Amino acid sequence: MQVNFRGSTGYGKAFVNAGDRKWGARMHDDLLDTVDWVVKQGWADRDRVAIYGGSYEGYAALVGATFTPDVFCCAVDIVGPSSLKTLIESIPPYWAPMIAQFHTRVGNPETEADFMWSRSPLSKVDQIRVPMLIAQGANDPRVKQAESEQIVAAMTAKGIDHEYMLFEDEGHGFAKPENRLRFYAAAEAFLAKHLGGRTED
Repeated sequence: MQVNFRGSTGYGKAFVNAGDRKWGARMHDDLLDTVDWVVKQGWADRDRVAIYGGSYEGYAALVGATFTPDVFCCAVDIVGPSSLKTLIESIPPYWAPMIAQFHTRVGNPETEADFMWSRSPLSKVDQIRVPMLIAQGANDPRVKQAESEQIVAAMTAKGIDHEYMLFEDEGHGFAKPENRLRFYAAAEAFLAKHLGGRTED
């Protein structure tokens, strides 16, 4: 199930703006509502629901594992930010014209550090109770390698079950076919282990 949560494009400006300052909040509620709905339809087993995604959806996967750890049985995060403050602070110079939009959509780290920390998965790493697969491109200019490494370090220190894949020759997502195959093979094995189903070596 791929959800058009509030803040998604393609449904008009009001729908996009409905996601302003709702990262880790109402935008996540839309995902939880979807889980409830598919379970009620009989399409999903509540005890075997994974959350999976990249970029913002990678953040959503981290939020699922930290903010609502009882809803999902595992999580797959691809280049997702773990701290909104460090995400905004690391925006590359050529994105400067978009800074104001990030402040509107996500928050301003100079004036709202506490608010942004409260919406950051890293702030709730203690609540993770599900296995996680995290994948990151070392050359990602949008979501820096540090975003994955800081939550991986926190999970390692606390003995939380996780797998971490760092692709040295990739950026914001995986462009090279061999890297895609390597990631999807790992994701298939991870999901088969925690959800059941087929997998191949």
